Amino acid sequence: MMIARRADTRARADFATWKMIAKLNGASGLPPPAQEFLASYKTRLNDVSEDEATEATIREMYKAYYAEMGGGGAPPEVKPVAAEPVTDNVTAFRKLPPKPKAAQSRPSTRPRLPVALIFAGLAVVYVGVRLYLQ
Repeated sequence: MMIARRADTRARADFATWKMIAKLNGASGLPPPAQEFLASYKTRLNDVSEDEATEATIREMYKAYYAEMGGGGAPPEVKPVAAEPVTDNVTAFRKLPPKPKAAQSRPSTRPRLPVALIFAGLAVVYVGVRLYLQ
């Protein structure tokens, strides 16, 4: 039964992917088995509704995948899990409250040295080194 579930899941996923690729005009790049399944799907669409054609193609793919995965005999019937009804889970956008201003990273009690004072100190050091080396 595990092989049957995996084959069914793979068939449904592959068919959805291939169908989307075909809608985007990329079916020529699909492998030959995928192109065959899509061709059979298109021929079924002429006779039955889209849902019935989809399920028939998925059943066909499921049988092929079941045999490919090593399933023996006729593949068991796998009932698709009924999807739960979708509820509207969209929430209205709310603007977040503004964050309070963060405190300065350095304490404001320490006085900052003016640029001119730093420049004067560097000039004194330079002159002192020049005088010392003479």
